[in-house]
This record gives sequence, structure tokens and C-alpha cells, in this order.
Amino acid sequence: MTKPNLVLVAQVGAPHGVQGEFKLMSFMDDPISLLEYSPLLDAAGKPALVVTRARSHKGALLVFAEQAPDRTAAEKLKGLKLYVDRADLPDTDEDEYYVTDLIGMQVFDLAGTEIGKVVNVDNFGAGDLLDVKPLEGVSFYVPFTLAQVPEVHTAERRIVVDLTGL
Repeated sequence: MTKPNLVLVAQVGAPHGVQGEFKLMSFMDDPISLLEYSPLLDAAGKPALVVTRARSHKGALLVFAEQAPDRTAAEKLKGLKLYVDRADLPDTDEDEYYVTDLIGMQVFDLAGTEIGKVVNVDNFGAGDLLDVKPLEGVSFYVPFTLAQVPEVHTAERRIVVDLTGL
């Protein structure tokens, strides 16, 4: 059996109430679509969470899971990162990417000069940011917009960025 190619899809948050319900931050475009995947996996690819009931709440999900019959059990799950095997996720369109696809890509400027590579993709609430580790110096962010990132070549594992105005 081959090891799954895991994609981070959610993280367990704080308990909500006393009956085992807890907050689940979904990283999916449609948070509720997370429920299509069961069980959700841990970082080792092992089953970690089976959601039994869920509802939307303030941009996240409030869920009950088999692994949290009460608040104490829900508290122990807090911080757990949950994954889905990439093979189980739908294919992306030409202009859509999973974060895992972008991490590790080489970054080039408009002139074709290599700048560095993408080490992470962050979102602090105002849109996705590519965390670029340059060949020299400290990391910096590039907004993941069409204006700043006009080209993404997944097959070649390279991204072209426009650093004008950054």
C-alpha cells in the first residue's frame, strides 16, 4: 500500500458547550464540503476523525464526532490538523490550486531571474499570500493575485511573480 499524498483540509478548534461539540476550521472553499470525506486523516494518514453532525457557525463549522463524546474528549482534539488523501479530492481547474501544489515551487521574476521558492501559503483574512524564501535574505510575502502572480506552471513547478510595487 502506498502512502497517501495528504492535503491539509481542516483543524480542530475549541470545544463548544459541554456535550462534545467543537469548532472545526475548514480550509475548503466551501467549508461544509469537508463532510464529504470520512474519516478525516491525521498527519500520518491514519483515520483520525469521523464527523457525525455539523452546522455552519461564524465562518467555521460546529461538529460532533465519534472521537468526542463529551467536552473533555473534545478538548483533547484541539489543534489536531486533519487531512484528505489527494487522490480523493476533485481535480482542479486550470486557475485553481491546492496549497500543497504551490509549496516548493521555484519563483521567478518577470525577466526570468530565479528569486527563490514558495515555502508556505498563508491567509490572515485578506487573501492568500505566498511566503517566498529568496536565494538570499529574509522571506517575504507576495499576494497570490493575478496581478502579482501572472503565471503558475504546475507541471514545471515554477511561478512567475511581478515584484513591482512590493
